[in-house]
Amino acid sequence: MDTTNTATAAAPKAKPYTPIPLTPVQSNQIGAIGYDAATQTLAVCFARGAGAIYHYPGVSPELHAEFMAADSKGIFFGQRIRPLPFEKFTPSADAPGK
Repeated sequence: MDTTNTATAAAPKAKPYTPIPLTPVQSNQIGAIGYDAATQTLAVCFARGAGAIYHYPGVSPELHAEFMAADSKGIFFGQRIRPLPFEKFTPSADAPGK
């Protein structure tokens, strides 16, 4: 008798990507940072990788300002941003600039 559970969970609905303008930064790890004050969403694109953009919702303007002012964006990211929940958006071939 097969006792494996054949029920599958519903796939999460993909949230539509909302572009946030990015500002290039000087960092070996972080390529660019953006911020949407209206939604308090931080956008981060890493210096290496496929160019995915990570959105961190619920980031205060003060935390964004601290990130932008940090001497080491990579260290700041690791300590203050990485633990936060995020959404990953993979760039598509038809996206502007691709």
